[in-house]
Amino acid sequence: MIFFLQLLVTGLVVGSVYALVALGFVLIYKSSRVINFAQGELVLVGAFICLSLSTTYKVPFLLAFLLTLVIAVLVGLLIERFFLRPMIGESVLSIIMLTIGLSSFLRGLVEVIWGTETRVFPPIFPTKPLNIGGIVLSQVYVWSFVLAILFLGIFTLFFKFTNEGIAMRAAADDEDAALSMGISIKRIYGLAWAIAALVAAVGGIVIGNINGVNISLSMMGLRVFPVVILGGLDSIPGAIVGGLTIGILENLAGGYLDPFFGGGVKEIFPFIILVIVLMIKPYGLFGLERIERV
Repeated sequence: MIFFLQLLVTGLVVGSVYALVALGFVLIYKSSRVINFAQGELVLVGAFICLSLSTTYKVPFLLAFLLTLVIAVLVGLLIERFFLRPMIGESVLSIIMLTIGLSSFLRGLVEVIWGTETRVFPPIFPTKPLNIGGIVLSQVYVWSFVLAILFLGIFTLFFKFTNEGIAMRAAADDEDAALSMGISIKRIYGLAWAIAALVAAVGGIVIGNINGVNISLSMMGLRVFPVVILGGLDSIPGAIVGGLTIGILENLAGGYLDPFFGGGVKEIFPFIILVIVLMIKPYGLFGLERIERV
């Protein structure tokens, strides 16, 4: 039972980070019907920016964290303005291909600036593990979970109660009606990319503090994709539920199935879930089923 609870709690921590990164996928899809295949590279860029501020420029971690969020928002706005806005009116497939090209560009830029070696954050959280009822947890896991849940809560309130959040939801539901009400769709697109870059940066910083930072962190985008499909591409609550679910199932598969199969099950298990969900419920648990008549 202790082993099961250990896997469960660790899965919740990882799942909360998945949910945070998945939020970026959902926002961009809700606002523009485009799947952003550069989300993993935004995770990578955010992690390296915070790491450089903390280690190279000796900025205190809290200040480095806040500066990284500001830079991430600017990066998201610049990407939308110079890469995505000129594509307005083009086919969705063309825009998706653009995001794939953008992912390659960002990854190459990171390799040129920071290289490919694994780098670690300086000790930020206390190193003494916590023992809660026999469950041993590193404090970096605890604080990572708190940080991820905090941001998920902030953005949930943002979409529900702020004018900008309500405008984003309105534009996602009916773009023409939103335009008729005076909502700027271009501003909504920019805001969606800014928030997507921000949550990606937070996810990158959290994972970087746990596992270190290297070029493979960009694979976070691919690892989070089953989360988005499970929850529904256009559902914010789905991103949260899907992230926690995938995180727990992935960790349980690693703990119980990896020893029998010699490893590797943990890495492929989310994609097994992805295939099953697509076969049974293609729109995800909370996604809207859209029927087009021609």
